[in-house]
Amino acid sequence: MPQLLHIQHGEDLPYFVHPTKQAFSNAYKRSWRKFRFMQRKTKTFLLFLGILITCCFLYTRITSSSEQHPTQIINKENRDHSNDPVVPQQKPQIEDFDTNVEDSLEKKRVKPVDEQAEQVKQVAEPNYPKFSGPTNDRMRAVQMAMKHAWSGYKQFAWGHDHLRPIAKSFTEWMNCGLTIIDSLDTLLIMGMDEEFAEAKTWIETKLNFDQDRYVSLFETTIRVVGGLLSAFHLTGDRLFLQKAEDIGSRLTGAFDSPSPIPFSDVNMKTRKGKSPSWGSDSSLSEVSSIQLEFRDLARATNNDSYEKAAFRISEHIHNIGCNAHEGLCDMFLSTVDGKFKSDTAITFGARADSYYEYLLKQWLQTGKKIDWLLEDYKKSMTSMIKLLLRQSEPNKLTFVGELLNGRNFSPKMDHLVCFLPGTLALGVQNGLPPEHLEIAKNLSKTCREMYSTLTGLAPEIVHFNMIPGTKEPDVIIKPLDAHCLLRPEAFEAWFYLHAVTGDTIYQEWGWEAFQAIEKFAKVQYGYSSVNNVKKIPVQYKDMMESFFLAESLKYLYLLFADEPLIKLNEYVFNTEGHPLPIYKSFEFD
Repeated sequence: MPQLLHIQHGEDLPYFVHPTKQAFSNAYKRSWRKFRFMQRKTKTFLLFLGILITCCFLYTRITSSSEQHPTQIINKENRDHSNDPVVPQQKPQIEDFDTNVEDSLEKKRVKPVDEQAEQVKQVAEPNYPKFSGPTNDRMRAVQMAMKHAWSGYKQFAWGHDHLRPIAKSFTEWMNCGLTIIDSLDTLLIMGMDEEFAEAKTWIETKLNFDQDRYVSLFETTIRVVGGLLSAFHLTGDRLFLQKAEDIGSRLTGAFDSPSPIPFSDVNMKTRKGKSPSWGSDSSLSEVSSIQLEFRDLARATNNDSYEKAAFRISEHIHNIGCNAHEGLCDMFLSTVDGKFKSDTAITFGARADSYYEYLLKQWLQTGKKIDWLLEDYKKSMTSMIKLLLRQSEPNKLTFVGELLNGRNFSPKMDHLVCFLPGTLALGVQNGLPPEHLEIAKNLSKTCREMYSTLTGLAPEIVHFNMIPGTKEPDVIIKPLDAHCLLRPEAFEAWFYLHAVTGDTIYQEWGWEAFQAIEKFAKVQYGYSSVNNVKKIPVQYKDMMESFFLAESLKYLYLLFADEPLIKLNEYVFNTEGHPLPIYKSFEFD
């Protein structure tokens, strides 16, 4: 026999015997007993009255529904939008990112019914702060280039990492639709709303990071995490934040190393980190250029563990110092003991470049509150001027060379180094010495000279003549360095210099370079890297890098804009060209 539930007077009823429900049940039983003992005529009258009331109610509902205006019952799918009112387009604005971006996140509180309804509407139809699209012919030309690149990618590589436009195929690297994610904010900034909607749908329905695959911590952070976070901030759509946290949390396995220096690679499924096959070292730029992204992820998700894990690396490098070269750092660090590998190249090119960039940009991102970031940046710039800055012969082009083995000067400069004049100009805009701007102008002119080739495209690497009285030109391009990946660094520098100085010469340089891209890198189904910038007809490498859409075309579009589209006192660009908000404070609440 089941055990009866005994409840003492004054005790609360269990949730399944709520007092209100119990009272209703008792009232229902009493009413039913009264009905059963009524006379037959009375019961018949009550039943007839109930049926009559029900019929009247149904008739009223049917007639009111049929009297609606015909346009109110048109299927949404077939609706003609040609006469819809034009909604004014707004530029994106981040008003207040104090400490932990509470203003950009939903606050956890009970909302009134009408506010809940409005919230549901916003989730169903996000109110993107749309950009208005191109406002002059040069911007329209760059937008058309983006449309052409996107069309080829969509036709032959959709959902894959990179397009091979000649073979009409694709290549995989991270297997996560890299070109889609890397292009999100470019599509937004150029006003390509239809293409952005396609990208968002793929991300929402197809993107899957749960793969047993090792990826680069650095490249995945700057391209994927950075791209998703930028899309979140420019739209307010939390889908992109959720995806950013998904991949960001998987990448944190790389931090589980024996030292403060993370592993270079990490498995997206197992979250296990590992060093590259050639050794136990990680490169300087890889480990020191993920802090903007992880800090922004931390603030947006209100989870400071992301920021602490990444910033620990910067603090470690600051603490051990780069004193052997007065603030310029060696190229590799050990994941075992966290120490620099000595006697490596001192360079502002590959494997070191964005370390210096992120010193300044972290200082800006955190509201200029972390003094040692600024001091390390200024120290490194002083040493760069002293140890690496030289002039070529005979035309005295300013360039930044390298110290091979940390000792011997080499007049070699990667196209990657062309980021530096832009960073210097950004520093001057934020109170750094005016002489940095003069150096930036001279370096940017040298970067322009790198485009003085038969095709008008710049090579990957150049060397400079430093011997007076010879017949050698200032710029020397060796055969193995003559390829062009359509890199963005020169366009990035010209964008910053134009923003800081207002000089239109930088727009002219950008337009000349863009015309060369259109003439020699554009193919039927997109754009391709070129094997040799000194030869016509060109031969193609058959690869359209995701950074061509994410950075090269974006910086050109921003360079040609009539008015600033991304305000440099509100946003800081990561090293993949993705704008992230500047916060007013360093402290995490």
